[in-house]
Amino acid sequence: MSEVHTWVGYAVVALFAIGWLWPLVTLIGRHGPGERYWQWLTVAQIVAGLQAMIGIVLLLMGRRPSTWLHFVYGFGPILVLFIAHALARDVQKTQPGAKPIQPWVPFAFAAFICFGLTLRGLMTGLGIG
Repeated sequence: MSEVHTWVGYAVVALFAIGWLWPLVTLIGRHGPGERYWQWLTVAQIVAGLQAMIGIVLLLMGRRPSTWLHFVYGFGPILVLFIAHALARDVQKTQPGAKPIQPWVPFAFAAFICFGLTLRGLMTGLGIG
């Protein structure tokens, strides 16, 4: 089970890397990431949730991480995604005359933060740093 947690950890880090690099590249081309970005978001959230559930199962089996920070790095992305959802809803409410922010922007920032958190979580889980 621990091996699965490790491999899903690699997948989560890769997914969040895609989640912030994709909008960055498309922004350089002066357009947003498009409709497929929402499919990425769905997959990323499911895989992150699966990773958290695997971690909880390991915890219940008596497997403890080497540092409490592993919990912060592991569950932090879920909190960050909840905040991104709230912000994405709020950006739709703009002041008259203000340029609206695209709803994918909070998720791009969230993916950047989640990338760092999950990478650090993977590193602590592997005993690096």
